[in-house]
Amino acid sequence: MDRLGIVIFALAIAGLFCPFVLFRANRIVAGEARYVLDALPGWPGYFLLAVLGTGAVLALLRLDARLRLAVSFAALAILAVGLGWAVNSVTPEGDKISRTAPALGFWLELLAFGLLAADSVVRLGLKPLSRIALLVAVGLAIATILLSGIWSDLSVLREYANRADVFWREAATHITLALGSLVAAALVGLPLGIVIHPTRRLRAVVTGLLSAVQTIPSIALFGLLIAPLAWLAATVPAAAALGIAGIGAAPAMLALFLYALMPVVSNTLAGLDAVPSAANEAARGMGMTDAERLLQVQLPLAFPSILAAIRIVLVQNIGLATVAALIGGGGFGVFVFQGVGQTAMDLVLLGAVPTVALAFASAVLLDAAVELVSVKGRT
Repeated sequence: MDRLGIVIFALAIAGLFCPFVLFRANRIVAGEARYVLDALPGWPGYFLLAVLGTGAVLALLRLDARLRLAVSFAALAILAVGLGWAVNSVTPEGDKISRTAPALGFWLELLAFGLLAADSVVRLGLKPLSRIALLVAVGLAIATILLSGIWSDLSVLREYANRADVFWREAATHITLALGSLVAAALVGLPLGIVIHPTRRLRAVVTGLLSAVQTIPSIALFGLLIAPLAWLAATVPAAAALGIAGIGAAPAMLALFLYALMPVVSNTLAGLDAVPSAANEAARGMGMTDAERLLQVQLPLAFPSILAAIRIVLVQNIGLATVAALIGGGGFGVFVFQGVGQTAMDLVLLGAVPTVALAFASAVLLDAAVELVSVKGRT
């Protein structure tokens, strides 16, 4: 038996005995749990149980990684279709008020076969471009399901239908906050790391200050920036004209920038420290100036480490940008905190799921980029 397969089997079997969907007459009342055979009476329910049960048993065995990946994708595909069938079956025809959401059983099955898929990908040792292709294929599959309308009665998509315009506006804000703070941190952090690299004492002071910023909780840092930025906007008309204010995007962008500086600076220093001394000596022997040595030898060799910092910062900022909604910064956090305030879990998911998807896709893409650059550097 496969050791991880035992865990996957336990999760999948437990999911079969838990509620599959939760039906509510409206978005805030308590829900009514429906098991697979309640939501999918007849052959569809038995078919779904058979596929998921078979997948759980196969996960126990030490099969070829390609076969395990195929099993996981087949189970996930049937699970997605089964969810759509269950939601359509449970939702009364023409009803626009009720809400039907995935319940514990669905999430356990998703976790089990998601683990099986991730484990299979790791065991296959896919090349960077293959991992990117797999990510694109998964994205296209999800897009196909969404466009097919099979999930149209799903509660989170009903929330999206009511807020489609607002959703895409907040999505643009979220991406702007994450990418804008990353670009600013790269423009400041990379030169800063280069400048302080030769001086040990200066390195200790700067990295100590940046480490101190990292210890401040995100909500506290957002709050600390409100007063000085409000004073700046009131005192300097040009600052107010640029959109700087005590609340809104300005403090959110500044806080994300401050959080992003530490990874960029520290990885720049680590990359420069890792440059072989023989490479520096060879560059000096060729008559290169310090600037030429930096641009043609040190930075190219340190680039994989710098790119790894960009990956860390982007994934970190995508998550932290959610908190920006608390100070009027916008982003997907608007839906998360609205949902918490209204006790509407579907609204929370409308903000949380795209955030997780963005962070996951960014991590996969930049991991592949780091590996490609590292391999190219070694060759």
